[in-house]
Amino acid sequence: MSPEVIGVLGIVLLLVLIFLRVSVGLSLFLIGFLGVSWITDGTVGLAQLSMAAFGTSNDYGLSVIPLFILMGMFLSYSGLGNDLFSAVHKWFGKVRGGLAIATVGASSIFGAISGSSNATTATIARVSIPEMEKYDYKTTFSTAAVAAGGTLGSLIPPSVLLIIYGALTNVPIGPLLIGGFVPGIILTLLFIFLIQLQVKVNPSNAPAKVEEISFGEKVASLKSIWPFLLIFLISIGGIYLGIFTPSEAAGIGAFLAFIVTIIMKRLNFKGMLESLDESLRLTVMIFLIFIGANLFGSFLALSRIPAHLTNAVVSMDVSPYVILALILLVYLFLGMFLEGIAIMTLTLPIVYPIITSLGFDGLWFGIIMVLMINIGVLTPPLGLSVYIISGVVKDVPIEQIFKGVLPAIGVMIIFLIILIIFPSIVTFLPSLTG
Repeated sequence: MSPEVIGVLGIVLLLVLIFLRVSVGLSLFLIGFLGVSWITDGTVGLAQLSMAAFGTSNDYGLSVIPLFILMGMFLSYSGLGNDLFSAVHKWFGKVRGGLAIATVGASSIFGAISGSSNATTATIARVSIPEMEKYDYKTTFSTAAVAAGGTLGSLIPPSVLLIIYGALTNVPIGPLLIGGFVPGIILTLLFIFLIQLQVKVNPSNAPAKVEEISFGEKVASLKSIWPFLLIFLISIGGIYLGIFTPSEAAGIGAFLAFIVTIIMKRLNFKGMLESLDESLRLTVMIFLIFIGANLFGSFLALSRIPAHLTNAVVSMDVSPYVILALILLVYLFLGMFLEGIAIMTLTLPIVYPIITSLGFDGLWFGIIMVLMINIGVLTPPLGLSVYIISGVVKDVPIEQIFKGVLPAIGVMIIFLIILIIFPSIVTFLPSLTG
């Protein structure tokens, strides 16, 4: 049997395992090892396994992942997310749809620190949805605001998905994180514009709020935001100014988050243990995926499938943008069934060489890919963010939540097209750091 046929069989089997909900890391690990051993022999397979495990765990650059995760967990378990929403609410709550705007605003700030869409969605949903219910917001409208806002965590630095993308493609993580900042801010503003448009077209989405909040109360509420701004400016600002490497910035961010939450008496011993436990679990899961992806990548290289596909695509007499559109459609389809890390580890060994051979910027494509994954987490049947929200508002049928997020998906697709037409939106800020 030729290496190419073995490669195709391996990919099909990997998809079957993932659809059967077998752990992504374990699936990659198993298929990669068996594939390498089949094409060569068992001794080579064992050697590749040990090199993948050691090479991944010994990579200093990957230390950025557990540290940024720990930083987000300290802030999440401290309850500062509640204070953050309350502060943004005081500034925008008076506007019709203001609670939904506050939800998106709080999500963008919390996402900028936690780096995780899932953590952002879960934290903000628990706080904002009961508040919006109290003021008679339509459930489909309020849950859509939470779902849309939650996706901002994977664009605004320090995005865990962007870090994983950089680790899998060798795109420098620092510029990659900086590249997500402007698109994340623009998408935040687009979501706010969408909210204003929806309440104007259908005022019943968000009844007018009559509660008056003095300017002094608004200013006083800003004391809840300073920890987020301090940590973001020092850690991410340090990367932009070239003061810290991404790993150093992550370590400083985690340390600052710990110190700030202790000083504010918001993180007790139980919360600290839960933060460490959750960070450890997520880190082990991600590193197992990395090791599996490394091994699976070796298997694909031996099968020669990426090389054949790259040569075939480059030789096609069509515009590179046609091929890009086809790739993005595949990502949209995969996003309906798989979660982001699985999509990345499964496709990047094949897709990334094609993208770069077509002349597209690898950093720019990272933002495009994460945006497509964000669309996927809102799209049925998987819609991971929607299921997280459904766990908070158990009395709302999940199909209603999916219906509510359709306008947000439309906005994200429009923004995706804008980024394709104007790639400098992504690349100009990282180019200033070079």
